[in-house]
Amino acid sequence: MCSLVQKYNIPGPRYTSYPTVPYWNMDTFSGKKWEATLAQSFSESNAKEGISLYIHLPFCESLCTFCGCHKRITKRHEVESPYIKTLLKEWELYINLFSERPKIKELHLGGGTPTFFSPENLKMLINGIFMLAEKAEGYEFSFEGHPNNTTREHLQALYDVGFRRVSYGVQDYNETVQKAIHRVQPFENVKIATEIAREIGYTSVGHDIIFGLPFQSLEHVKETILKTKELRPDRLAFYSYAHVPWIKGNGQRGYKDSDLPSAEEKREQYEEGKKLLKEVGYNEIGMDHFALPSDSLHKSMDAGKLHRNFMGYTASKTQLMIGLGASSISDSWYSFAQNVKSLEEYKQLVENQIIPIYRGHILTQEDEIIRKHILNLMCTYQTSWSSNKMLFEDIEIVLEKLHEMQLDQLVTITENTLQVTQKGKPFIRNICMAFDVLLHRKSPETRLFSMTI
Repeated sequence: MCSLVQKYNIPGPRYTSYPTVPYWNMDTFSGKKWEATLAQSFSESNAKEGISLYIHLPFCESLCTFCGCHKRITKRHEVESPYIKTLLKEWELYINLFSERPKIKELHLGGGTPTFFSPENLKMLINGIFMLAEKAEGYEFSFEGHPNNTTREHLQALYDVGFRRVSYGVQDYNETVQKAIHRVQPFENVKIATEIAREIGYTSVGHDIIFGLPFQSLEHVKETILKTKELRPDRLAFYSYAHVPWIKGNGQRGYKDSDLPSAEEKREQYEEGKKLLKEVGYNEIGMDHFALPSDSLHKSMDAGKLHRNFMGYTASKTQLMIGLGASSISDSWYSFAQNVKSLEEYKQLVENQIIPIYRGHILTQEDEIIRKHILNLMCTYQTSWSSNKMLFEDIEIVLEKLHEMQLDQLVTITENTLQVTQKGKPFIRNICMAFDVLLHRKSPETRLFSMTI
């Protein structure tokens, strides 16, 4: 395995979308085209499956140095109410494009730190959204909670407006690691937040664990998972720290590269962690995710309905996903659009009745086909081009790039199907890269992505 790690440990995307953001074509994109694909997708999907809504709440009281999200560090909570008012005005701009009231199937609050906001303000936000929308049948609402500041009042307020899933960022329980990433939170805080959520009635509690952090050892990972076993969250994200200081700025320059585990050490942390998670009852779901058989994500995988988008893995597919808030990304299935990142510019555009996007991509027919292949691989570890609808011009080039992986027993390829082997699952990002024809045609001149291992 070590030789394979050395061989395949290269920079690569995590494929929450295809094409990936650096390969979006701005020459063919416009706000009008985005709005047209949005209206088309809404008319095709709203009545059938509903839509997804991601709301970005960017504020944090302190900087966690492992974080790759767009955020604004402040202790001034008077920023809450004006930001919520702008979010609701942006939502109205989208409502004006729809032919009927939207039915929301999935809603997720991300950040930043959503629980930076008071329970009253979070409730006001959600109630404001549903003044102009309905809840779809089988809806699932979730939010990201910080164990240090997620109170009973937060959990109860969001439960009262329909939330049944919460995920807590744990990362690692070792104090040295926590200090290095500027995220000190005792096990007791996570325990209390988890238990209160269950007392109130949340049906899915998730924990996020990261390997490859500065000063983190294999024993630290094992210790974190064994402590996690005590709380038995319904699902887990267990993923690699993405060290991209050239993108994320000074936040990830608080420690040296030499403070990070090597690629081989990271792979051992992953393999041993995955083995231990299996032993304590969790099954692997797609890439970097694990769940108990009772969790909705596991049930979705069992039913062949697992989906992946800018929110990560989701238990059900919606064709249309709208992102509200600074830096949020929307997906109409036919195009992508991202909001401006500056809070000041975001507010100014919305106040002027302009949907605050600044870049995007209109998918070509080839994009749509390759996107389906990558989704298949990410969600089911297999794909097929037996149907003409799944064929594309560069399929032979893709097969050539997969040949070495086939020799390494990472994939099994028949005449027109591909199956990822158990040995190949840790290298799923590399396998997807073989299908990424845009990456083949124009290799990046500068470092864009984190390492795949």
